[in-house]
Amino acid sequence: MTRRLVSLTFAAVSTLAALTAVPAAALAMTPEVADAVDGLQSRWAEIRYELPENQQEDAYAALADRAEQAVAAHPEAAELHTWAGIVRSTQAGASGGLSALSLVKQAREELETALSLDPMALDGAAYTSLGALYYQVPGWPVSFGDDDKAERYLQRGLSISPDGLDSLYFWGDYLHQQGRDQEARRALRHALEAAPRPGRERADAGRRQEVRALLEQLDH
Repeated sequence: MTRRLVSLTFAAVSTLAALTAVPAAALAMTPEVADAVDGLQSRWAEIRYELPENQQEDAYAALADRAEQAVAAHPEAAELHTWAGIVRSTQAGASGGLSALSLVKQAREELETALSLDPMALDGAAYTSLGALYYQVPGWPVSFGDDDKAERYLQRGLSISPDGLDSLYFWGDYLHQQGRDQEARRALRHALEAAPRPGRERADAGRRQEVRALLEQLDH
């Protein structure tokens, strides 16, 4: 396995705009869906950036159950399918091993469903999340990893959110994995210029720390 198993952080995938800022995507959500998304993304960031690593796997599993319940209640909501995919993919990163392979397949299904319902939901977060899955999971015959598909999805996410913290971070990380470090540096520096997302302070702080860590790695 030369590829990394998923460690998505949206934060997931955190390309998401803050609900408190009422982005355009949020205007299409019902209050119930918006509340569910807010709860999922807030808990995700808490687990990802504040919980000790030895507690994260169980916490993600519980959050995945919560996401599934929300999807069952609102199967038409692309936003909830997106977050269900983000949670499953991050759970895979925390669990590792063979169990992660079934989790990333579930994540892919949720993200593909989100795109079929509304590809523009949450500023195209499902595109970025799918792209991250395709370059982070092992390729055939172990799993479905595919760098060409990864690049297409990541670029589609960037076309929707060209200045997004998460879309730029995952694009920069992908470029680094491809040995395109000069391009990666440009993307990551651009990511640090991303506007703060009201209500997403914890996720923003954690993602920026990851961006800086990767930049530091590239400079050594």
